[in-house]
Amino acid sequence: MAEITASMVKELRERTDAPMMDCKKALSEAAGDMQKAEEILRVRFGNKAAKSAGRVAAEGVVTISIAGDGKSAAMVEVNCETDFVAKNDDFLALTRALADMVLNQNPADLAALSALPYAGKTVEEARTELVGKIGENMTIRRFTRMQAQGRFASYIHGNKIGVLVDVSGNETLAKDIAMHIAASKPKSLDASGVPRELIDTERRVAIEKAREAGKPEAMLDKIAEGSVQKYLKEVTLLSQPFVKDDKQTIEQLLKANGAQCHGFALYIVGEGIEKKVSDFAAEVAAAAKV
Repeated sequence: MAEITASMVKELRERTDAPMMDCKKALSEAAGDMQKAEEILRVRFGNKAAKSAGRVAAEGVVTISIAGDGKSAAMVEVNCETDFVAKNDDFLALTRALADMVLNQNPADLAALSALPYAGKTVEEARTELVGKIGENMTIRRFTRMQAQGRFASYIHGNKIGVLVDVSGNETLAKDIAMHIAASKPKSLDASGVPRELIDTERRVAIEKAREAGKPEAMLDKIAEGSVQKYLKEVTLLSQPFVKDDKQTIEQLLKANGAQCHGFALYIVGEGIEKKVSDFAAEVAAAAKV
């Protein structure tokens, strides 16, 4: 049996808000698999145990660059260790330059972006130099470059959440939809874009919850399908209630204004990155033993 450490229990507790003993039990049942343990707790405690999915776990910024005609756009995420550095002028200048490079030079991947010239050196040389100057690690995590069927609108919230949305027919509405995406964080435009593994997880959780509630086996698939459809409405942009008027969905809003949304991109700084949490007391105790 896999060893269940206190740090593992603490991490699962932070992810789910479930009681400590339930976290330990779930980890034991899952043989130490954190994702499986989280799924077990979702069966027991509901969607509260999924809060970790949107938790920001690293510092940095998202930067956007849009062509003058609105037909092409780029978005870049650059990470650093502290929020203090995320506000540094040199750091911000580099991130803005990276977004412009992605837009104008269309590098194939992060390696190609890092090899591009910047201020008399390569991007990678500039990054390394800045790390030495600031004294803190920084990484270019990801970027996207998109072409619009309509025109791009964008929204950045506190440099931490960035949205690009491709809308035709109503440019004013496009900005509102970009803000909605930042607030509601849809996973895709419609159900066809939701990853199969997420749907499968929802189905498994629904079946286990229904089974634990004593529902007949013959009803489990039907119950699960209902849960999946509810989930899809919650995480797909077109089905979400508009944040400024929850009496209509985004799809209804677009139709009422003669507009169409063709796609979007959403970056949340640090999403999915596990951030090291320092235990000051433990560090002092360890140092005392040296």
